[in-house]
Amino acid sequence: MPREIINLQVGQCGNQVGSEFWRKLCQEHGISKDGMLEDFATQGGDRKDVFFYQADDEHYVPRAILLDLEPRVINTIQTSDIANLFNPENIFISKEGGGAGNNWASGFTQGEQVQETLLDMIDREAEYCDSLEGFTLCHSIAGGTGSGMGSYLLELLSDRWNKKLIQTYSVFPNQSESSDVVVQPYNSLLTLKRLTQNADAVVVLDNTALDRIAVERLHVENPTFAQINSLVSTVMAASTTTLRYPGYMNNDLVGLIASLIPTPKCHFLQTGYTPLTVESEAGQVGSTIRKTTVLDVMRRLLQPKNIMVSPHARAKELTSSRYISILNIIQGEVDPSQVHKSLTRIRERKTVNFIEWGPASIQVALSKKSPYVQSAHRVSGLMLANNTSIRHLFNKIMRDYDKLMGANYSRK
Repeated sequence: MPREIINLQVGQCGNQVGSEFWRKLCQEHGISKDGMLEDFATQGGDRKDVFFYQADDEHYVPRAILLDLEPRVINTIQTSDIANLFNPENIFISKEGGGAGNNWASGFTQGEQVQETLLDMIDREAEYCDSLEGFTLCHSIAGGTGSGMGSYLLELLSDRWNKKLIQTYSVFPNQSESSDVVVQPYNSLLTLKRLTQNADAVVVLDNTALDRIAVERLHVENPTFAQINSLVSTVMAASTTTLRYPGYMNNDLVGLIASLIPTPKCHFLQTGYTPLTVESEAGQVGSTIRKTTVLDVMRRLLQPKNIMVSPHARAKELTSSRYISILNIIQGEVDPSQVHKSLTRIRERKTVNFIEWGPASIQVALSKKSPYVQSAHRVSGLMLANNTSIRHLFNKIMRDYDKLMGANYSRK
């Protein structure tokens, strides 16, 4: 029985990333941009109904709810090539249309005021599910709508559906350049509290690292928002691939999350992906990797430069940071014996520092690649990891918050 997942995308960042994610899912399942199944998509073996359901006219509708307090981004989606994909009843734009002004409190309060509307949309989507497993939330923690309204939604979901899983894809602000949003540390800190208390798993997507990967690994001089969003959607699609192309293991969200999180609050996950490609005006910009083997992919996933968390969070106390758990999702035609050999080689070389109080092993989930998407690489891999170095990212937000509050401010 499929375990369905409802995707909530909130604010400018959440909706831009979310629309890229749905484009990718449509490609991988052989669904056209208006929701109809392509003629060639007959091979089966995939679970479309985890993220889609079929309408009366046979076209596939995403289990997605699009929320924003200003109309600009959602209007762009509604005039794009995937305009007919979404259910119009699942789109919410604030009547005032003024946005949250990059202020967490404004986003939270406006979310509170439309609670009935939000609950109605989520309830309706939940009723379309035979066996709802949980929710995913796409948002940014630095703006107003994604952080404020996103925080309100997290509280609402964990209160009303406390038995369902809540996983978030949270975009953290760029740490290396000064932001034009003065209250960014305030927004981030208040959202972090809700992510800690109300989410079951948080996939940390750090803008600093995403920019660096685009420049250094893909040699894109000035990465655009669209290219960065494409990287994020690749990670999102890969992290759900075992749910959509199920194998023997990890074919539900609980299985994925349970293996990564030792204690409930310790649920902030880093990601790494290889080999990466992004779209550019000249066509596809690929990585320079020519040959991919299981060992090569698993070794590259452990390299700090491929991990999507800021350099300062990784470089600081590099020798003392420890992995709590690692899950590698390997996509492609892979022989399980190759996985075993690769794990043995990595263990022999002692390339990974694990905590002393837990099992020091890399877990591997094998998944099929979509037969409808042509790829230049035979094997690709995503790493979801729980690592102690994530605390440096939080410390940076705390320091910025203290600076914002001034010298006379003392934290209680």
